[in-house]
Amino acid sequence: MGRSDYHSDASPTRLTLHHDRAQIDDAQHRLADSLRQAGYGETACFAVRLAVEEALANAFNHGHADAPDEPVVFSFHVNADRVEIEVEDQGPGYCPDEVPDPTVDENLESLSGRGLVLMRAYMTQVDVIPPGNRVRMVYVAGG
Repeated sequence: MGRSDYHSDASPTRLTLHHDRAQIDDAQHRLADSLRQAGYGETACFAVRLAVEEALANAFNHGHADAPDEPVVFSFHVNADRVEIEVEDQGPGYCPDEVPDPTVDENLESLSGRGLVLMRAYMTQVDVIPPGNRVRMVYVAGG
C-alpha cells in the first residue's frame, strides 16, 4: 500500500506520558508504526521522530523542571499527506522569541535553543502555542 492509498479518518492518538524512557519509547514506536503504515519512508520517519524527541525532552526538562512528576500530553494524527503532532506540558510556558539562537557565534557553546532549531529544521511547520507550554508540529509529505 502506497501513501496515496492510505486514508486515516481515525481520531488523533492522544497519550499521557510520564518521564519514563520506556513509556516515551513506546509512544514513539506507535508513531513510527503509524508513519510506516501510511507509507512514509525512513527519511520522513527519522525527521518526525527526531522532532518529537526534542519536543518531549523540552517538555520534561524545561516545562517540568520544577515538577518532574507532571505528565506530558502527546498526540498525533497521521494520514497520507501530513502528520500533525502536539506536545503539551503543565509548565508556565515560554516565549520562543526569547530563546537564544544557538547558531550565532556567541551562543555556539550554549545548549539552549538547539531542540527548537532541530524541530524547525525537520518539520514543515512548528508553532509554540501561547502561553508557550504546547508545541504543534506539522510534517507535510514531500514538503
